[in-house]
Amino acid sequence: QEQFVESGGGLVQPGGSLNLSCAGSGDIFKRFDMGWYRQAPGSERDFLAAISWHGVTTFIREAVRGRFTISRDNAKNTVYLQMNNLQSEDTAVYYCNHYPASRDYWGQGTQVTVSS
Repeated sequence: QEQFVESGGGLVQPGGSLNLSCAGSGDIFKRFDMGWYRQAPGSERDFLAAISWHGVTTFIREAVRGRFTISRDNAKNTVYLQMNNLQSEDTAVYYCNHYPASRDYWGQGTQVTVSS
């Protein structure tokens, strides 16, 4: 069964950048479209970005378009989320999963805190 491990979060000042990584554990990783999601305190988990299985097609939610970029390296079973110009409203736990998300494959996520 696929497992995802997110990393790269941390505390960053407004205007800063982070590059999140999500490592998949199974050989089937490269067969699936992947997505990044986030959940802010007191809010539901929201979709942010998706990338096709071959990495050619990407979609970024309008709220973060121009600041966030999704990419993947199938040789490393890893998908990335480059986040620039981070703002306080980006504070959340960030998760990766299939796209659309598979209910059983949520990992622990990685915390991103944007604060001065």
